[in-house]
Amino acid sequence: MDIKKVDIAIVGAGPAGLSFALSLANSGLKIALLEQQTLDSIAKPEFDGRDIAMTHLSKTILTELDVWQNIPKDVIYPIKEAKVINGPLESTLNQHNSRLHFERSDDPDSPLGYLIANHQIRQALYDQLNAHQNIELLCDQAVTSLQTYDDYALIRTQQIKIEAKLIVSSDSRFSSTRRMMGLSAKMKDFGKIMIVCNMKHEKSHENTAQECFQYDKTCAILPLGEGFSSIVITVNASESERLLALDEAAFNTEAQAMLNSHLGEMSLISPRTAYPLVGVMSDRFIAQRFALIGDAAVGMHPVTAHGFNLGLRSADTLAQLIIKSNQQSKDIASNWLLHKYEARHKLLSKPLYDATNAIVALYTSPTPLAKVIRKVGIKVGNQFLPFKKLVTHRLTQIR
Repeated sequence: MDIKKVDIAIVGAGPAGLSFALSLANSGLKIALLEQQTLDSIAKPEFDGRDIAMTHLSKTILTELDVWQNIPKDVIYPIKEAKVINGPLESTLNQHNSRLHFERSDDPDSPLGYLIANHQIRQALYDQLNAHQNIELLCDQAVTSLQTYDDYALIRTQQIKIEAKLIVSSDSRFSSTRRMMGLSAKMKDFGKIMIVCNMKHEKSHENTAQECFQYDKTCAILPLGEGFSSIVITVNASESERLLALDEAAFNTEAQAMLNSHLGEMSLISPRTAYPLVGVMSDRFIAQRFALIGDAAVGMHPVTAHGFNLGLRSADTLAQLIIKSNQQSKDIASNWLLHKYEARHKLLSKPLYDATNAIVALYTSPTPLAKVIRKVGIKVGNQFLPFKKLVTHRLTQIR
């Protein structure tokens, strides 16, 4: 088997892997991007039900990669406000102390963030990838082994062998390459299934994202175009099977009831897709000539909408360190560089991961104490302006 020599081998052509490759497109480094799926599935990604809540920093990163400009404007939906609701929508409609409200006080005419379908983002990333000669996409390539040495790393599939200075893995939160490198991870199974779909509705969503915690289930409204939204329902596995088995008319009725007719009459306009909710935090993000980015490093519960944005940040952080090191003719996989990446990304992601898990545990607990804490927390959160400003700043910061 002939050896293909590159500077960096990336495992996984999801959003994190694609954006990382694009971040290095003008570095002069030779990049190989390995993906076990077919070329068709990467070149023409299908609708998967997921709509990504994107921060302004993620928009900045994608703009710098010439990707944002290639996403059709009519599929980018602004989020003007966001609300976290303790209990059903209708019963708390006029109860200020039951909802935590976020909006932009610095610039009321600008959005908190944006919603874009996952397949639209992947399509724009792939289209931009084709503009760069130094990035080679190798599909139908499942990694069978990894070895790293002092001066290089080897990665094998059944068809090819690649020698690289650095291997970067972004092959999902269930990363096989992470295990190949002996990196342990803490998995958090939330015991829930997330059902996502797009629904047309009678009343306006007013460009407001809403998350309703109803203890046995969670319902979210992600505002898309006028008159339709992404609806996210989180329930246990047996309930998810029941909901998925309903015919469209019955499901429409159930979804409308879950939201207490807040959006009026509702009807499905997309397939329903289910995803198990499992979080992961890798104990280490690096090994010898090896690094994790995206969900392979940190896989988040979607309730705080940080997962995709953290994945982009991890790719951007590592890429900037590599570019600087390469410009100075230094080793792009040195221990110093990799440890600096790990320290930066862990400082950013670990508090968010722990806080997200704590929020999920608190807002889905049916105990009387948890209910009291939720009410107090929302009341304090609404009245403590520095907290709300901090959250809003995290959503709207550019760099």
